[in-house]
Amino acid sequence: MSIQTKKYDKKVTITTIQNLKGKEPITMVTAYDALFANLFDGSVEMILVGDSLNMSFLGKSDTLSATLPQMIYHTQAVCNGAKKSLVVLDMPFGSYNTAEDALNSAVQVYQESEASAVKIEGGKDRAHIIKHLTSNSIAVMGHIGLMPQFVRSEGGYKVRRDDNQLQELIDDAKAIEEAGAFAIVIEGVRDDIAKAITEAISIPTIGIGAGVDTDGQVLVWSDMFGFFEEFKPKFVKHYLQGASLVKEGLENYVDEVKNRQFPSREYIY
Repeated sequence: MSIQTKKYDKKVTITTIQNLKGKEPITMVTAYDALFANLFDGSVEMILVGDSLNMSFLGKSDTLSATLPQMIYHTQAVCNGAKKSLVVLDMPFGSYNTAEDALNSAVQVYQESEASAVKIEGGKDRAHIIKHLTSNSIAVMGHIGLMPQFVRSEGGYKVRRDDNQLQELIDDAKAIEEAGAFAIVIEGVRDDIAKAITEAISIPTIGIGAGVDTDGQVLVWSDMFGFFEEFKPKFVKHYLQGASLVKEGLENYVDEVKNRQFPSREYIY
């Protein structure tokens, strides 16, 4: 029996997300402004203000030059548009090198935006940082597997496919859970490995390029709606041909202006 799409009429909380594990798949999309956040609000459980905006909207080659003020600015915009979905800020590269750096950054996020949580990349090596945040009333989402902020140190985007990586990833997930995270993103991991991780922990897992057996899914909105034409990752499904639709509309506008068909009397005061 399929689960009918529902619209949330009240604020989604951390507890809402945790209670969905094993009961209903969790949906999450990225957003970077109030306009699209409002369109997504209440239809998905979570909205991620991802540092992916650095690539999708600034045209950078990776996420590493995103800054904390930049992420807070976009989170403020998203929170203005989203009043029901839970909003998570992606902590940018360099903002959580130490536990104290992370706390200072996260406190700034909470004070200057209405984000409900922050997301941090890393496994066992970052568990102490997550613990420091959760011990100081900061809600944290973990992120393991393929981690975009490690792209230069790892020499590219490395999908986790090898059997010998399974136990390491499970250990990472358990360490993050024990540190108090409420959920974990699993990115770029072979589907059976992602399933094993999901079954090994009691907090929800959110997959991206990790198969169908995680507790939920997340996609970058400009990828899933076909606006980003330069590259289509294997795990992305186009739910809309956005770029083609915009180009068609733009061509119609240009044609009507050039031929003095717009504005017609209908659009004149």
